Amino acid sequence: MKKFNFLFSCALSLISLSACGQGTKVKTDNIVKANATEAKFRTGAEQTEVYLPLLKGKRIGMVVNPTSIIGKVTVVDSLIKRGVNIVKIFGPEHGFRGDASAGIHVDDAVDAKTGIKAISLYGKHSTPTTADLADVDIMIFDIQDVGVRFYTYMNTLQHVMEACARDGKEVMIFDRPNPNGYFIDGPILDPKFKSGIGLQPIPIVHGLTLGEYAQMLNGEGWLKDKLKCKITVIKNANYTHDMPYTLPVKPSPNLNTQQSILLYPSTCLFEGIYLNHGRGTQFPFTVLGAPYLKGKYKFSYTPTGIKGMAETPIFKDQVCYGLDLRNYDTSILRKTKQINLLWLI
Repeated sequence: MKKFNFLFSCALSLISLSACGQGTKVKTDNIVKANATEAKFRTGAEQTEVYLPLLKGKRIGMVVNPTSIIGKVTVVDSLIKRGVNIVKIFGPEHGFRGDASAGIHVDDAVDAKTGIKAISLYGKHSTPTTADLADVDIMIFDIQDVGVRFYTYMNTLQHVMEACARDGKEVMIFDRPNPNGYFIDGPILDPKFKSGIGLQPIPIVHGLTLGEYAQMLNGEGWLKDKLKCKITVIKNANYTHDMPYTLPVKPSPNLNTQQSILLYPSTCLFEGIYLNHGRGTQFPFTVLGAPYLKGKYKFSYTPTGIKGMAETPIFKDQVCYGLDLRNYDTSILRKTKQINLLWLI
């Protein structure tokens, strides 16, 4: 596995360089770096002095959710205050406001706070239509990812890039750190099994930020019909992949703690078997259990229906017995740099 990780890491480095080089040739990829003399870490969204001049006089579409923040203010509110002309808001799984349960369809609506039309990009309408983009000059994509293939926001990025490439629109990505970006592990997806929780041949834990993944989509020719999307990546300032990063906002309803985010690459694998992994509790992805494990484990909990998190979890209202990983030392994961399969035994 370590040999595989080394080879894939090298491949990703070459792909990233290839994407930048190919982007220069076809004039699609523009990677905007922060001021090299500045030592403070900043996300792409926080570097307003870098990208605001590029938005002047443009009609902007925003692909955002509650993780899209500058300090404690949503990026939408922050840009409106700065005079940016936002004409549409697009929301991924869980919706623009992040209050929909996993897998629940979110209807299009007018956002009550801003008065801007909000369009859902989850479910059947996963790709913006030509009509959706008719009055948009630049699509800004600003969503926090967690670095795992079956986390659906990276698929939303691909669909947005494909739509914008189709209609000749630019995509600007406000990059954010990958909290699991310090390692690469897991099998590469067989293209025969691509789905809404995995579209491209990458490992379960891929090590990339979404800005880097956007370059990879272009560089590898993975967009529909081999199209190239014009992208501008506003890179993280003073960021390295092995830098510990605690998310300021939960990235989705069921990843509500840093512990759950770091355990997610391992414990989410239990979704494929007859076991509860904490959905229906306030500590998803940090406990594992089932009623049939009574007698084998002492720890118990009872999943219930929780609106906005999991309304119909497996083993709802049944006592489950199993493992409590809420106090698991996640520094072990940083040392081993591997998915933990011991809990499967």
